[in-house]
Amino acid sequence: MENSLILIQLLLAHIITDFVLQPTSWISHKRKHKGTSVYLIIHSLLAGVLTLLFIQRLDLWYLALFISVSHYLIDWWKLKQTEDNLKYFLLDQLFHLLILLLVWLYIIDGFSLVLPGLKSILNSPAILAIAGAYLIVVFPAGYLIGKATQRWQNEIEITYKKNSLEAAGRYIGIFERILVLTFILTNNFAAIGFLIAAKSILRFSDKSETGARKQTEYVLIGTLMSFAFTIILGLLIQALVF
Repeated sequence: MENSLILIQLLLAHIITDFVLQPTSWISHKRKHKGTSVYLIIHSLLAGVLTLLFIQRLDLWYLALFISVSHYLIDWWKLKQTEDNLKYFLLDQLFHLLILLLVWLYIIDGFSLVLPGLKSILNSPAILAIAGAYLIVVFPAGYLIGKATQRWQNEIEITYKKNSLEAAGRYIGIFERILVLTFILTNNFAAIGFLIAAKSILRFSDKSETGARKQTEYVLIGTLMSFAFTIILGLLIQALVF
């Protein structure tokens, strides 16, 4: 419990530093002045100070300093990128989290447990089966359903040209399959019905255009394929693992 508490404290210190105590004016100044921004320095020092406040261990001041310096370098790297997009945001947060993980392992003296922990995960049929199921619903399932509905998609595109967001349907399908699989593995079957109802309301609320029935049928076919595939996969995993 104490080890988990330390990790939560480190994460809270980071969240408050990066998302609560960083006004827009600081971000704008950082983007303009990059590594010489005084707000970047203050922001990085704040990461270390909050870490000390949360873990309440003044004897670990050097870890707080390590967090501040690494926070500065990671943010500086991000500011030097030509684009400020989702990819760099996720990489920035990943690097911060890796630093926090290293600090946490140092505090709890847990480095010796890393390799046995990884070995345990890789040798666990339950974990591997669940991880494999999520990979399947994200990647191969979308490809399979896309190929199965390709002829109807071509027919719809001829009628409607390009009237939707780029790859929107693919991402909607990925997220819905992740949700359905999660509901099944956690025995929340009723939530699947609410998901179907919500998607139906959003996708079929305005069908006044000529030929809209084809589009409705195409979306319905894809949705049913997606749900059926994921439900069957989820039930198989549940039968094998639980």
